[in-house]
Amino acid sequence: MRQAYSGAAIFDGARLLDDHALVLEAGKVVAILPAAEAPDAERLEGGILAPGLIDLQINGGGGLMVDGAATPATFAAICAAHETLGAMSVLPTLITDRPEATRAAIASGVAALGTPGFLGLHLEGPHLDIRRKGAHDPALIRPMQEADLALYCEAARKLPTLMLTLAPASVTPAQIAALTEAGVIVSLGHADCTLTEAEAAIAAGASCATHLFNAMSQLGHREPGLVGATLTHPIACGLIADGIHVSEQAMRIALAAKPEGIFLVSDCMSPAGTDLTEFQLNGRRTLRRDGRLTLEDGTLAGADLTLPQAMRHLAGLGIARERILAMVTSIPAAAIRREAEIGHLAPGRPADLVHLAEDFSLRATWRAGVRTDRPSRP
Repeated sequence: MRQAYSGAAIFDGARLLDDHALVLEAGKVVAILPAAEAPDAERLEGGILAPGLIDLQINGGGGLMVDGAATPATFAAICAAHETLGAMSVLPTLITDRPEATRAAIASGVAALGTPGFLGLHLEGPHLDIRRKGAHDPALIRPMQEADLALYCEAARKLPTLMLTLAPASVTPAQIAALTEAGVIVSLGHADCTLTEAEAAIAAGASCATHLFNAMSQLGHREPGLVGATLTHPIACGLIADGIHVSEQAMRIALAAKPEGIFLVSDCMSPAGTDLTEFQLNGRRTLRRDGRLTLEDGTLAGADLTLPQAMRHLAGLGIARERILAMVTSIPAAAIRREAEIGHLAPGRPADLVHLAEDFSLRATWRAGVRTDRPSRP
């Protein structure tokens, strides 16, 4: 059955189109037409129709964490929880853990293929720099071994996307090159590296940086560190725009210095989409208080954030709507080389989309053309 919607601006992944209609049929996008050419379209009450939002760093949701005990049902439940928050495509993220936990998560991820919204896996560690460990358990951080390299290369052949956050201190350029050749999206993060070390990793194939500014060597006037490398090289990078992880001034500087390639991530944990006030992270009690997630010693442990909230925060900084929308759709899609499938509204693409209010709060989602109205969230 053909469906058509007008009355909202339409973001196609690059442009905001006013006075247009989006036409869907059989779960796919058919066309974007001038509204006058779709007189029978259902008229929405303003706002924005956009591709389903994409989140490349979610550690959990719906009360569940990504860990070594995760099953395909766990991934399905986490993906479903994030769909209610507007993130229609996600990379469930396993933070630093034991080798057996990593193997188990990969096996469950492979078994979860076909789950709506499941893009693959993001392994954030364990090959990090203990000097920039953040909330990761230092006892589990370790250099990459040949068995690890073989595991990731094999996983990349089975998963549609495998992102691996690592630090130059724990790997060699040859290992990064091998990972990249196998199809792994290598992202630099939790690293106290110099600019030269970061540039060597980028030359070897690293194409992304994990949560810009957080848990990385900072921008100095003589030693630019990983922040400087990220801002001056054509690699993508995630940003946690909650006003807690990164100051508004630093976000303004980054967005001005790097006009392309920055995308938003939630870096959320199991409380996402729930009223939970605490949870366990690698066996450590973690608290949810006043918009923050912290270990008991106050260390930030992920974020209490949704993508619509992050979008609203950037809007408050005066960032253009088109850029904000691209940061949760087409830019993350390109970062994982999936822009031919997700992140855009175009004929033949799946009709996975969101209806956002003018303030970016979520009104409705469509999965393969099937609409679900969503209650407004703060």
